[in-house]
Amino acid sequence: MTDAAPQGVHRARYRRILSFAAREFVKIWWFELVLPRFGMTRVAERTRGPRMQKFARRFHVLAIELGGLMIKVGQFMSSRLDVLPPEITAELEGLQDEVPAVPFADIRVVAEAELGMPLARAYSWFDENPVAAASLGQAHRARLSEIDASDTGLENVIVKVQRPGIDEIVAVDLAALRRVGRWLTRVRLVADRVDAPALVEEFAHTSLEEIDYLHEAASAERFRENFADDARVDTPEIVWERSTRRVLTLSDVTAIKINDVDALRAAGIDPSQVADVFAEVMFDQVFTHSFVHADPHPGNIFVTPVSPGPSSSSGTGERNFRLTFIDFGMMAEVPDSLRDGLRTLLIAVAGRDSRGLVAAAQEIGVLLPSADTNELERALTALFARFGGMGFAELSKVDPREFKDFADEFGDMVRSLPLQLPENMLLLIRAVSLTSGMCSGLDPAFNVWDAAEPYAGRLLRDESGNLIQDMAKQAMETAAVTMRLPKRIDAVISRIDDGTVSFDTSRLERRLDRLEGIARRIASGVLFAAMLIGGALLVAPLPPLGITLICVSVLPLLHSVFAGVGRRGPR
Repeated sequence: MTDAAPQGVHRARYRRILSFAAREFVKIWWFELVLPRFGMTRVAERTRGPRMQKFARRFHVLAIELGGLMIKVGQFMSSRLDVLPPEITAELEGLQDEVPAVPFADIRVVAEAELGMPLARAYSWFDENPVAAASLGQAHRARLSEIDASDTGLENVIVKVQRPGIDEIVAVDLAALRRVGRWLTRVRLVADRVDAPALVEEFAHTSLEEIDYLHEAASAERFRENFADDARVDTPEIVWERSTRRVLTLSDVTAIKINDVDALRAAGIDPSQVADVFAEVMFDQVFTHSFVHADPHPGNIFVTPVSPGPSSSSGTGERNFRLTFIDFGMMAEVPDSLRDGLRTLLIAVAGRDSRGLVAAAQEIGVLLPSADTNELERALTALFARFGGMGFAELSKVDPREFKDFADEFGDMVRSLPLQLPENMLLLIRAVSLTSGMCSGLDPAFNVWDAAEPYAGRLLRDESGNLIQDMAKQAMETAAVTMRLPKRIDAVISRIDDGTVSFDTSRLERRLDRLEGIARRIASGVLFAAMLIGGALLVAPLPPLGITLICVSVLPLLHSVFAGVGRRGPR
């Protein structure tokens, strides 16, 4: 009976996710595809805002009630301040902090089972009230025992404990998402550009890693090593003696949440400077370390006040804060090939180079090489000319009608191109979207161009240095070959004078004979086909001639089949 009840709950959860997705698909299909075909585009446009808001409210309720991976999906949508309409982002923004907590009694059961001892033995103090509740687990403040504190040098810690039964919940959510992914393969507009099942599998792989706290601990240490000498960034230390697959103990680094603008100003910290440093650090993760925090939402980044002093070698001047990252369950690896394409992309964007941007899109795999890019280059040139260099604040002052006209023309052209979303891009896109939304929230005047240009200039200088090194290496190799060439030529000439150089052309001659025979047999085969078809066509109007051609066609057929059979010799 105890097994049947959870199974029934899981089936109900599965059906609820699918029914929600099915209803929303039908609405989108009706308003965005059917009505415009019947000349009712204005109806679809006029109702789009209220429909988006209602959708966001319904999903908000669904995510809060179900929890699990639905929270992750909602958090992703709430971060797209630069893409999704405010009707959606504003409604889902609360998901970052509205995840209901699990009763402490249930948390205690999980923690003690994992640690193999009562909490009173594992920690000298454990706060029953969670400091944060997330979709897959929740965090509590605690204090290490005297022995553990002396061994680790830490005292106050944060203990993350997974929600009871989260493994089964994640399995159900992934099964539902896989089903939705298969539905999307039947939507041509989506299927032509996105391999939805592959994206779901990528998300599944990440989610399964995220519920393994030992994997998160290893990622945290790797991230900490990457920024060990960087005064801009800090990360918590792991207490391995009190960490398992479902329990993670780490140093308490809580400070000001990065999106708490009022608290930042009260601490004398400029939010716009925080946005600039945050963008720089995310650039470094992608292009320097190839290891990116893919879940940088406000709950996972603190701003820690520090005494002003010289910064690290990053060259950002003096500052009175550092960024403290937590929660390393969702990380993105950037392969060398993808990083090279992204470097090209960033340099092209910073330089307003439309042709370079298209080439970078092809290198990354977003745009297939077979695409006709002339119109895309023209549109990108117009885009850079009109809106290039504008920040979010400046863009908000542009006449909406101008935006609409340009978006309609640009959108129609882009939809005609063979675009796709490559693998290993889902987490990176999530990180970029969260970064963009966070920076614009911290500083309405944040200008992504200003953030990209210095970094692109540095990348360009690095590329130039590498190019010079490659050219120098090739020049040295060429010089070495050139120095050895006169001696080799002199040796060959001496052998010719002595008559010791001979050329064996027998194999070449045999190959030429074979090729000539093959060419004759192909010609006979073509002649046979022509005579046979011609005879068949003439049988009705001119029977004697048609029958004659059919009969005679046997001769070139015999030549094509049997010519050269008895002449095969050594090759």
